[in-house]
Amino acid sequence: MARHARQPREPAENAEGRGSSHRWWVLGVIGLAQLMVVLDATIVNIALPSAQQDLGFSDGNRQWIVTAYALAFGSLLLLGGRIADLVGRRLVFLTGLVGFAVASAIGGAAPSFEVLVLARALQGMFGALLAPAALSLLTTTFTVPKERAKAFGIYGAIAGAGGAVGLLLGGILTEYLDWRWCLYVNLLFASVAFVGGWRLLTGGRPADRPKLDIPGTVLVSAGLFCIVFGFSRAETHPWSSPDVWVFLAAGVVLVAAFAWWQTRAAHPLLPMRVVLDRDRGASFLAMFISGGGLFGVFLFLTYFLQKSLFYSPVSTGLAFLPMIAVMILTSVTTTNVLVPRFGAKPIVPLGMAIAAGGMVWLTTLDLNSTYAAHVLPPLLCLGLGLGSIFATAMNLATAGVSARDAGVASAMVNTSQQVGGSIGTALLNTLATSAATNYLVGRRPTPAAIAQSQLESYSTAYWWSAGFFVVGFLVTVILYRRGAPHPHPVEEPEPARA
Repeated sequence: MARHARQPREPAENAEGRGSSHRWWVLGVIGLAQLMVVLDATIVNIALPSAQQDLGFSDGNRQWIVTAYALAFGSLLLLGGRIADLVGRRLVFLTGLVGFAVASAIGGAAPSFEVLVLARALQGMFGALLAPAALSLLTTTFTVPKERAKAFGIYGAIAGAGGAVGLLLGGILTEYLDWRWCLYVNLLFASVAFVGGWRLLTGGRPADRPKLDIPGTVLVSAGLFCIVFGFSRAETHPWSSPDVWVFLAAGVVLVAAFAWWQTRAAHPLLPMRVVLDRDRGASFLAMFISGGGLFGVFLFLTYFLQKSLFYSPVSTGLAFLPMIAVMILTSVTTTNVLVPRFGAKPIVPLGMAIAAGGMVWLTTLDLNSTYAAHVLPPLLCLGLGLGSIFATAMNLATAGVSARDAGVASAMVNTSQQVGGSIGTALLNTLATSAATNYLVGRRPTPAAIAQSQLESYSTAYWWSAGFFVVGFLVTVILYRRGAPHPHPVEEPEPARA
């Protein structure tokens, strides 16, 4: 098998026959790595109370366990994608796996809050190498349209459902083992993916590899850092605080400067040819908007199930499983059956509309709600909507990208989802907190009033999430081209050199 991995490349039609089973094993390796990165954004949330009690850090510092990961991951993704194009996707993928595993081991064994925060930042840094390398390997491995549709259906389902898997796995590990196993479990994922990647992956450096755009790298990394940091600070500070608006303003200016520089740089970090295609641009925006809405579902519905309905962590994770199942089924069906026939224009906007409806449905939940009658139906609705969005958007966002740009295009997909999630979570948290505070004004803080104020905060978050998806509907229905997508001239995988 390893010998086959180093053979010179061959035409796509020949590769389809001889290497078909090989490529599906590659999808398994890539999907496992992507699952590890995505679920790590939520698995630690379940473990936070136990970790706080064990290490003795304050409520004010608790957010840094989540923020450290988001800052490093979100700000370095584009750089990680370009490094994959420069150094070789296979080498960067394997390096990212090893680094992520080491960082997870450090975090699991952390004797103090400071070491845990450092480990989370290192996880984010190596995740920024791993995630775009994984998606670009998928892009250059599956070049035959039918196989590509199936592969992206599965990969999109993993990317969308990973957060819910993290909640379930985090609940099981925290309840039956220890919070540290929420980090140690990554050693298992990384080890299996590393062995498979070492044996199977072939993605080397493009023969025509680009040069690194250092000014662009500095501008976009600093800009994304400021934006993610500013929104994370908004969760604990007023919007009028300099800790919030100074960073947000600086981030906007830096990202604008980056966009200007990309039109003039000899070797741009994010070539305009990658983002100016209508379908690709619509897909990036779809990932950005749905990322914000999705994180809202996981965060606030988790709070509702645990604090209002008194579910255990494990029961909370299990509650999301039907949504995951529907997402997987919908992702595979849309990319294989519907998009080739009708195109993305009806599918993604319809998914946005269905997701918006699911969010509105969630606003009807109250203290008397039951799972089967009241929680499950909107979850299934959300699974149907999100499953229509993620796989389709990921496929079109990377379709037709040359091998030399596959890494940075893949990084743009991950960046859109991650930054959208960070912004959405911060906005929804702020709005939800304000709603709860406003409800208690003029009322005695009895247990019943406090419980109702929590419901008000969740409902506010769901309404705003529905608004995100309505905006997503309008954007995608305008930008996506009509009709079935035309075959894109995706370049074939190049021989391994890394």
